[in-house]
Order: sequence, then C-alpha cells, then structure tokens
Amino acid sequence: MPTYQFEAMDATGNEIKDVIDAPTEEEAQATIRQMGYFITKISVKKSRKTEQVKGDGKKKGKTLALGGVNLKTLTTFTRQLSILQDAGLPILRSLRILEGQSKPGALKNSLIDVCDEIEAGSTLSEAMAKSPKAFNRLYVNMIKAGEAGGALEIILQRLAEFQERASSLRRKVKGALVYPVAVVTFATAILALIMIFIVPSFEEIFADFEVKLPWITTMLIEISNFVCDFWFLLPGIPLGIYLLLKLIRKFQAGRTGWDLFLLKMPIFGQLVEKNIVARTTRTLGTLVSSGVPILEALNITKETSQNAIFENLYHKVYEAIREGESIARPLKENARPGYHPMAHFFWCCYPPAIGALLYLTKMNASVMDDMVVNMVDVGEETGELDTMLYKVADTYDEEVAVLTDSLTRLMEPLLIIVLGVIVGFIVIALFMPLIQLIDSLSGAKK
Repeated sequence: MPTYQFEAMDATGNEIKDVIDAPTEEEAQATIRQMGYFITKISVKKSRKTEQVKGDGKKKGKTLALGGVNLKTLTTFTRQLSILQDAGLPILRSLRILEGQSKPGALKNSLIDVCDEIEAGSTLSEAMAKSPKAFNRLYVNMIKAGEAGGALEIILQRLAEFQERASSLRRKVKGALVYPVAVVTFATAILALIMIFIVPSFEEIFADFEVKLPWITTMLIEISNFVCDFWFLLPGIPLGIYLLLKLIRKFQAGRTGWDLFLLKMPIFGQLVEKNIVARTTRTLGTLVSSGVPILEALNITKETSQNAIFENLYHKVYEAIREGESIARPLKENARPGYHPMAHFFWCCYPPAIGALLYLTKMNASVMDDMVVNMVDVGEETGELDTMLYKVADTYDEEVAVLTDSLTRLMEPLLIIVLGVIVGFIVIALFMPLIQLIDSLSGAKK
C-alpha cells in the first residue's frame, strides 16, 4: 500500500505535516478530511531505499551489466514468479524473493528497480515498463492485461509457456547450425594451413627437379600463392560481407530487400519463413487470449517478427482492422510481397541469369499459407481466434523441427562430398608430378 505525505491546516490554523497509508490518493484525502484537516498539499512518499548509494552513484546490490536478459533466464524467472503468485504471496514479496536469489546481472538490477517502483506506488506493469532491458512490450502488456483481469498468475503461466516454446525452437535451429558451421570452420583452417605450408614445399621440390607440371598442379600452386599473399582475406571477406549487410540493412529499402531474399532463398528460405510464422502466430495468440486489445496485439506481434516483410504485412492488417475489416481478408490480400529491386539485386549474387529467373518465379509466392488464413478466418467466425492461432503455431513448430532435422541430415553427406572433392583435388594435383618424377628417375637409372 502506498504512503502519502501531506501538508494541511487544522481548525485553529496550525500547519500540519504528516504521512498516511491508503490504497489511493482519493481515499487518503477523504481520511485526512475526516481527521478535521484542510489539505494544502499531498503526494506519494518515495520509499526510502534500502540500498545505500555508493560513491560511484550505484545502489548497493546493483552491478555493472552489459546487454539485456537472455530468454532462458527470463523464462525461469517468469515460471518462478507464476508459482509464487499461485501460492498467494504478495507481488512485492515474491519479487524480493526472486531478486534475492538472482545472480548479479541485468535481471537482478531490473528487479531491484521494479521493487523500488512498486514500493513508490506503481503497478507491476508500470514498474516493468521502466526496465525495457529485461521486460519487452509483449511482457509488459500481458502483465497489464493480467492486472486488469485479476488473473496475474494465469497470465504468468502463459508467458512462461510461450517463452519455453520460443526458447525450445531457437535451441533446435541453433543446434542444427552448430555442426555445419564447425565443420566448415575447421576445414577452412586446415586447408589454409595446407596451402600456406605444404604446397609451397612441393613447389620447391618440383622446381629443383624441373618437372613439367600438369594444369591441375599449376592451378593448385596459383591458389596456394594467392592464399599466402592474401591470407588476411580469409577472415576479412566474411567479416566484410557481414558489415556490408549490416550497413545495407540500416536503410529501409535494403532491409526489405534482404529480408525478402532470405524468405525466398532456396532450402533455407522455408525454414526462415516457417519459423517467423510460428513465432508471430504464437505471440498473437498469447496476447489475444490474455485480453490484450487486438490492435495493440498486432503492433507487438509486428515487432516480434524481426522481418521487414512480415512487419509490413501485420501493419497492413492493423490498418485494415482500424477501417472495420476482419484479420483473415487483409492477411490473404497482402501476403504476396511482389517485386522489389533490392531483392532482385541480392538474387543476382547467384549467376545473374539464373538468379534473375529464380527471383521472377518466386517473387509472387505468398509468405502466409492459405491454411493459416483459413484457420484465422474460422477462428474469427467461431470466436476462438487464440485457439486457432495456437494450433497454427504448434503445426509450424513441428514443421520447423522436421525441416531442421532434414537439413541437418542432408548437410552431413553434402559436406563430406565437398570436402572429399577438395582433398582429392589436392592429392591428385600433388601426386601427378611426383609420379612423373619417379618415372623419369627410373628411366634415367636404366
């Protein structure tokens, strides 16, 4: 309960300064008037901080923390807070318990601030909104809906389940990428060492014996000389490409073109698209079921998509709903991105003719399957939109998991074949001159 400090005058005109506890300011004023005082000033008393301010300006208990709170840590906190609320503990006490057992970092710092704000009279959602490093808009709005509906523990359970699903899907995708990335990295390092140290030694041997080199050996030596002269490009080229893409994505046209290219990319495009559909439909379903207004829910869903094409799609759905439309119709009408010059540019990074042809055949493909649109339509007609969105999300989660496993299994033999071809090329290129040298030496002895 917040504490109010007030200044007033009694019946004799003497000035009174005191504090009073009350649920709201109106009730505090009514109580003060019943005491026979005339109020001249009243305000919420800021709680005395239990943490003392140190010389460097930081509160005791808070530590330096870079970045935000990772999803796994936030999921664990949400689940624990849900359990404590279900047990009937006051929210401030629950937060103090979790803050006390949290490790030093961004979450602990945020919980300290949230507790201070609640002690000063703020609601939980208002307090969390002031700590965006830990609690995003989706989190804050769901807490706000839970407070308004008096079902905070249920909302926290839904939040925890949502975060656990998102975390599980992210782990599967990242886990599938670990193997190919590790193989490519180690293979590149080993091949670089061969080119820098081993091939030049063979080149000296061939030069000493004046062996006529076949074209394949000449090609290998030229590659080796290039790697020796420009070895710094091995890490420099990937880094340069990454920085160039970051720069391009700073502009709206560049970001839209790159995101569209990712969605239409062979093989991996399906994985990206299904992952975004699963995430956004689950987000929208969770918000709708929690009582968040549909327009606010669409705005939050748009932010969580992390893709310019889907952001534009949900924005158009938002505008259509403001005009009185349903969700399904604008969702279907705006699901075809159409032609974009920057996407065409990225496609031309393939052999230009092939890339241009592929893009022209894919540019009008919908990013939202008809199944999704039909299920949303049925959900609106039956009043069970959140249930249908959950089913869509579950379906696409399974498809992402199956597609990820399939790609992982496909990439293993492909990587083995590619590495086998490279190693075979090196072995043949080095041994062909050696065979000629042995033959020439044997002929000389005879």
